[in-house]
Amino acid sequence: MQNNPHTTLITSDAPVAANTHGGRAKCLQRLVRLDMPVPRTVALSFESVHQIANGNVPDISAVLEQFEPTALLCVRPSSEDPDWGGPGAVLNIGMNDARYLDLSADMGRDAAAALYLRFAQSYATHVARLDPDVFDDIDADGREGLSLTLRAYEDETEEAFPQERGEQLVGVLRSMARAWEGTSARLLRQAKGAPADAGLGLVIQEMIPGVGQGECGSGVLQLVDPATGKPQITGRYLSQSQGRDALGEGVSALFLQKDERGPSLEDVAPEAFSDLKAHAALMREKLREEMQVEFVVQNGNVHILDGVRVQRGSRAAVRIAVRLAEDGIIPPQEAVMRIDPHSLNELLHRQVHPSAKRDVLTTGIGASPGAATGRLVFTAAEAQASAARGEPCILVRRETSPEDVRGMHAAVAVLTEKGGMTSHAAVIGRGLGLPCIVGASEMRFQTKLKQLTAPDGRVFKTGDVLTIDGSSGQVLVGEPAMLEAALDDSFQTLMGWADAERDIAIRANADTPADAQTARNFQAEGIGLCRTEHMFFDPGRLTVMREMIFAQTPSGRAAVLERLLPMQRQDFVQLFRIMEGQPVCIRLFDPPLHEFLPTTRSGQREVAEALDLPVSDVERRVDSMSEYNPMLGLRGVRLGVTVPEIYDMQARAIFEATLEASKDGAPVVPEVMIPLVSAKREVELVRARIDKVATEVASEQGQEFDYRLGVMVETPRACLRANEIAPHTSFMSFGTNDLTQMTYGLSRDDAGRFMSAYVRLGVFNEDPFHVLDADGVGELLRLGAERGREAQPGVTLSVCGEHGGNPESIAICRALGFDYVSCSPFRVPVARLTAAQLAISSKLGG
Repeated sequence: MQNNPHTTLITSDAPVAANTHGGRAKCLQRLVRLDMPVPRTVALSFESVHQIANGNVPDISAVLEQFEPTALLCVRPSSEDPDWGGPGAVLNIGMNDARYLDLSADMGRDAAAALYLRFAQSYATHVARLDPDVFDDIDADGREGLSLTLRAYEDETEEAFPQERGEQLVGVLRSMARAWEGTSARLLRQAKGAPADAGLGLVIQEMIPGVGQGECGSGVLQLVDPATGKPQITGRYLSQSQGRDALGEGVSALFLQKDERGPSLEDVAPEAFSDLKAHAALMREKLREEMQVEFVVQNGNVHILDGVRVQRGSRAAVRIAVRLAEDGIIPPQEAVMRIDPHSLNELLHRQVHPSAKRDVLTTGIGASPGAATGRLVFTAAEAQASAARGEPCILVRRETSPEDVRGMHAAVAVLTEKGGMTSHAAVIGRGLGLPCIVGASEMRFQTKLKQLTAPDGRVFKTGDVLTIDGSSGQVLVGEPAMLEAALDDSFQTLMGWADAERDIAIRANADTPADAQTARNFQAEGIGLCRTEHMFFDPGRLTVMREMIFAQTPSGRAAVLERLLPMQRQDFVQLFRIMEGQPVCIRLFDPPLHEFLPTTRSGQREVAEALDLPVSDVERRVDSMSEYNPMLGLRGVRLGVTVPEIYDMQARAIFEATLEASKDGAPVVPEVMIPLVSAKREVELVRARIDKVATEVASEQGQEFDYRLGVMVETPRACLRANEIAPHTSFMSFGTNDLTQMTYGLSRDDAGRFMSAYVRLGVFNEDPFHVLDADGVGELLRLGAERGREAQPGVTLSVCGEHGGNPESIAICRALGFDYVSCSPFRVPVARLTAAQLAISSKLGG
């Protein structure tokens, strides 16, 4: 048999590999090499199991020759990746009438009957394909239950239960092989990431009964808490049991360690418990992983049936990887590589507890991770009022607009009917670390009636309690149990190792002092995008902005903006001081002015009253400023050229804040970014005015200062003409949100209506607003980077769209040689870890 590559006795030097025989077979070989008490085991390869499924059974007599003639056997699945699953194990193969009599003499009739009964029912349902209902009426166990089970089998199959061990084994192998290759099993494992043609190995192992005289039983043991990763012996042990019986619901399992709450394995079999701990510690050291040990105790002696990687959540994964590295078992670089960057979201935000029951109303797009519970409110004003009362609330809108930002700040979560991964609600939600679900279009949003109707007809109104799970996109009824965020020492250690490896800088998008502080807490290397327009939606500033919009002359606009100047200046002073000398890139005013004007009649009456104007004047102004497609209208640099007073005021506020903040520490060097550029002349015009303001401020203050001026590249033309634009700039930051919209001719706010269908049908591999389009948008980035650096070799290149926090997108930016990426504050750790893994893979040639 040793020479047969498809049917192999597992020894230290047997030709066994995970990609030919599966992970369980390979792990058992490693345990054999460590001289652990592993029962004799034969491994069948993927090819052998495939042949069995097609009716070609290997030489069973050669397999059975590896075991004692009276040995009972078990068969377990061995897939390449344990997460892919496989058919359930079948125990006690070889049990028949004769072995029942023999074992009755050795271990007692009831114990022997339990072994036979277990196998008979398993064989009947998995091999003979009998309906499990056949045995529902059999309430008895032991000898009576066995007799009734064998009689039921004979009645249903019209033949006696097979008595020959080889016949039983062939039936079990054929059943498991065909189950693996069935359509349902194939679809299930493909959903877990397995390839369609993934193979299955099988291991045939001598049974250690786990029942009988003396202390006998089975269980599992691990050296860590699977939820936290902290060192703690956990697991279960059940006397007089087999397989994974100890893990069953409602069983009276023993503790492992001594425990005042009840008896333990350490009490009843101290030597076995000591041996188990030693075996687990050796596995951890030699297999370089925290392992769960599946074991059997037979008359006080330990036998190791299997070792599998401890199942763990994100919190435990980080702590386990760090402890392995700190103990010298793996290098820090490997610890960094072992953590999925996406999983860090679970550490940064509250999450619904994995064991919590979920009453799911609907599923939308999980646009900002984390979970929160609150009472429903339907307006920003209601959200602010709720926050003032100290009541957590969920803001429900068809879609959010800049006017809702203060309400979003007040809410604990946001739910919208429309939108996608880069819609307004999604972007602001991620920036605030606010759980957010968008595109929940299967629910009926009746905002005027202030109620939601779920697909199943349930109605929820203002004040009703729901939970938003922004990680999964599920809207839940009520208040499920939560897990709190966990940024502990292990997390900080891991991120320190990651920072030592990465070769691309990570900044944060931050619009407020709170955002900036979060960015500092997550160790961002500066602010890559500060969107100043959000600063104007404060009620005290909104009226002034509206007054500026209604001013008829440049001098009138400038006079009104003078009142905003000190407010803007203080905003920037706070940001500069929080960032403590790190770069802060401030995007000049971007949105169209009509966003600051109300669209409802009641809102227009309020503006007329506040500005002492006739309502008709307000209505005419609103009508005159409306645009067919605001995204492509009078916004960004176009406002800076045609209404230059706004940029003049902002530039002055930035420069005056620069001098004020520099008094407290290192000189501040602000970065001023012009949005939506598409032509060189736009940059020339705006730059001339900003330089003029800088000269005026320096003269007035009697102090010189440095600043950097750059552009936000959001139009395809700016990418194509980067060679003309770059010489006039210090940096070019690619705003991939708008660049994706303009490249595709697709609104990010409307894409959610059909994007899932497009991805499912293969039109797009991924939502291009979630994962950067490498072929289309990525090509524009490459052209822009190459042409910009050719004309201006020292120009700084970056991405500041939401793609900046996406691992797949960061890989594209790094490959193109970008200097940094900027993302929402809560995605900074994900970006830092991703960048480190890319750098490590590059060093390893991966």
